[in-house]
Amino acid sequence: MTAVDERGLANYLDTFEPPEGVKAELLRGVIVMMASPDLVHNLIVTHTLRQIPMDRWYPIQTQDVDIVGEESVPIPDLLLAAPDVLPASGHLLPSQLVTMVVEVVSKSSVHQDYVVKRSIYAAGKVPAYLILDPIMEQCVLLTRPEGDGEDANYLTQQITKFGDPVSLDVLGIELATSDFGTLPNVRPHRYP
Repeated sequence: MTAVDERGLANYLDTFEPPEGVKAELLRGVIVMMASPDLVHNLIVTHTLRQIPMDRWYPIQTQDVDIVGEESVPIPDLLLAAPDVLPASGHLLPSQLVTMVVEVVSKSSVHQDYVVKRSIYAAGKVPAYLILDPIMEQCVLLTRPEGDGEDANYLTQQITKFGDPVSLDVLGIELATSDFGTLPNVRPHRYP
């Protein structure tokens, strides 16, 4: 067996073509593949996108995020960045240019979204991480990243139930959640 460094795995993902409808991410040195999302997931992303003021923020879907010092290239469901900081092109967006990432939880992504990506985005110093959870019908806003590597974490956590607005101070907006759907008949989990 041959050891492969983090750039080697990232380079491999550049040329790897997963089957149609499958997304592949590099998370802490592990290639994680996810099936196409549920309609509930896609509609939550759509309802979120529609509330973002495009004159101040670009909401970008399925963009690879480069986390310096990490064996990770996550692909958040949505990221937000100021238009004036974005490069002209490229598939790897440095995490220091990202203001907020959004992940919508699915049955198979609970642990990755609440644990693995929490420390990855904190290690990348992304100012805000919003988890939209149609299983538990809640939004979890994480802010104030601190630390490095697997020990990185967000110091502030705010939980809001679907139906109540979420104050996204980092963007200067309030996110309405009353149109967010839920995933029925899915076993509840223990996170956050």
